[in-house]
Amino acid sequence: MNKINQLFSERQDRKLLSLYFCAGCPTLEGTGEIIKTLERRGIDMIEVGIPFSDPLADGPVIQAAGTIALKNGMTLQKLFDQLKAIKNEVHIPLVMMGYLNVIMHYGFEKFFQSCVECGASGAIIPDLPFDDYQKVVKPIADKYDIRVIMMITPETSDERIRFIDDNTDGFIYMVSSASITGAQSNFNEAKVAYFNHINAMNLKNPRMIGFGISNKQTLESAQDNAAGAIIGSKFVALLNETKNPDKAIDLLYEALKK
Repeated sequence: MNKINQLFSERQDRKLLSLYFCAGCPTLEGTGEIIKTLERRGIDMIEVGIPFSDPLADGPVIQAAGTIALKNGMTLQKLFDQLKAIKNEVHIPLVMMGYLNVIMHYGFEKFFQSCVECGASGAIIPDLPFDDYQKVVKPIADKYDIRVIMMITPETSDERIRFIDDNTDGFIYMVSSASITGAQSNFNEAKVAYFNHINAMNLKNPRMIGFGISNKQTLESAQDNAAGAIIGSKFVALLNETKNPDKAIDLLYEALKK
């Protein structure tokens, strides 16, 4: 079974926590250490960011991390080589997260084959049009048993959400707001109403809520309304600040209690 499907089928009522980091930041060769540390420290799933020069959905923290990674010399091929080196030591799902330009340049067939070879179970491509996903990408991803995860936002229509739910597998990435990534102090009434509305749709796929989760209030709100939470900017900032994944996760866990 695909590791993403396995994670959600075995979690029962336990709320999941997924973290994002940008490969190649703060150091070029730190990818393996970061992933192994996060698994050891209880993280359920990891989004491995592929750095790109023009990341549309990302806020200043993740944009800055991507810039550092590119300056450090990170490439998609180098990233796959790093992941392949630790494949037998990693047991939790890895989800590759990157923009269409980089993946198209690498080649879809080669990309999904490389995902299998390095132990990745899924991919998030934020700027992938759904029609292209269905016609071009999905058949290749299915061939390699890789889950392509789609995002929904408060601006996504119910019809579109149903369509995504019917045509994807793994989980749905539920973006907390129709804005770029970045830590937020709370989720307001409008966001909670959005969460409640999606809950009432009874979708077949589990959902993970991301964008803006950085403290106890936002974490609990996400976990109350989905299978779990995805944290990106807060962890990326702490990792860049400490240059040490163990210290960064310590500080993150502290922040999530406040």
